[in-house]
Amino acid sequence: MIKVSPSILASDFSRLGEEAVSCAAAGADMLHIDVMDGHFVPNITLGAPIVKSLRKCSDIIFDVHLMISAPYKYIPDFISAGADIITFHIESDSDTEKTVDLIKSLGKKAGIALKPATPAEAVFPYLGKLDMVLVMTVEPGFGGQSFMEEQTLKIAKVRKECERLGLSTDIQVDGGITDTTAPLVKEAGANVLVAGSFVFKGDKKTAVESLKRPH
Repeated sequence: MIKVSPSILASDFSRLGEEAVSCAAAGADMLHIDVMDGHFVPNITLGAPIVKSLRKCSDIIFDVHLMISAPYKYIPDFISAGADIITFHIESDSDTEKTVDLIKSLGKKAGIALKPATPAEAVFPYLGKLDMVLVMTVEPGFGGQSFMEEQTLKIAKVRKECERLGLSTDIQVDGGITDTTAPLVKEAGANVLVAGSFVFKGDKKTAVESLKRPH
């Protein structure tokens, strides 16, 4: 089943609560919350207090993507704030396995994200513990970048390894996802699509439905 996770990075931050509610009403399965620290990536977005405030507005699944240098340190904060799924970067400074174990020990779903230059094989040792793998199809840090089609090969490698291990792990894709690029990533094996401007620039329901359409 294809799931859609609109990225609030492209939303109107002055109406964040309303945007979350409207995404849920449009049929989105979760809300993608990009957390950037100005260190791991050049941009700075938001922290746990904003996630906590947003949690009061909607019960949609919070899909929190930590683009930060020390995710392990902040896992409890984001879980307390209302995160349901926490994805962090394998390229971060935190110990990967310990970070996954912490998320799981606190009763939440864990994901690992891969930058474009990181090979698919980097995540293979952890697949048995993961609920999701996020393949970035742009460089993390800013919205509105162009889709990197070559990353579909990485998606296919991760999906093939999951199938070999008998795992039904979600494979999420983030970066440049539209109704044009969605069929490419779905064909490669992705089933969770993050979309920012494509969802927020027009009618959300129409956009979500077009992303879920069978390829």
